[in-house]
Amino acid sequence: MSEISTIKRLLINMHCCRCKSEFDENSIKIMRSEKGLLVFQVKCEHCKKCFGMATLGIGAQELENSLEINEKAADEGLEPINYDDVLDAHNFFQNLDENWSKYIK
Repeated sequence: MSEISTIKRLLINMHCCRCKSEFDENSIKIMRSEKGLLVFQVKCEHCKKCFGMATLGIGAQELENSLEINEKAADEGLEPINYDDVLDAHNFFQNLDENWSKYIK
């Protein structure tokens, strides 16, 4: 799959914060792509606002693999992470004591 298609899948359900228009393939321009780094520009076709985005530590192929895993989880009926899940994780990490390493397996 092409880098543009992968980024488009990443941007599904995202829209311009200025005019609320959805992004499409014409909105995406790859600036740099190498192992562990993908830098791209997203430009709203409606109001022309530009957004610079980068994935650090993950290249185009790793991003593609991650999207496939997420889509597979959604197909299997797994619930997406919600506000309470994030709050629970925050509380867990906030309350770790000096013996935190016992939680790492």
